[in-house]
Amino acid sequence: MNDQHSHTHSHHKEKSLLNFKKAHSHIAKIIKMIEEDKYCIDIMQQNLAVIGLLKSAHETLMEGHLQSCFKQAVVSQDSTKQAEMTEEILKVTKMYNK
Repeated sequence: MNDQHSHTHSHHKEKSLLNFKKAHSHIAKIIKMIEEDKYCIDIMQQNLAVIGLLKSAHETLMEGHLQSCFKQAVVSQDSTKQAEMTEEILKVTKMYNK
């Protein structure tokens, strides 16, 4: 992986990490809200915020993967590696869409 691809990949991972950290913070808040018997709608709104952060993190990771790892597999012209990468992407896409 060249420096540009590595930088792009790192940027996407850092952006995703920030969303995971925010989601972690929200989850702690949700747990506290439930323990304090807060209003259900308020808890659901926090939960939706977490879901949004996790979806965003996933999409950012996928974008980074396509722009770095997957792109390198295509450029390599290694048909086995290309097929493996395609299967991996299809697998996580199917999981995401469930």
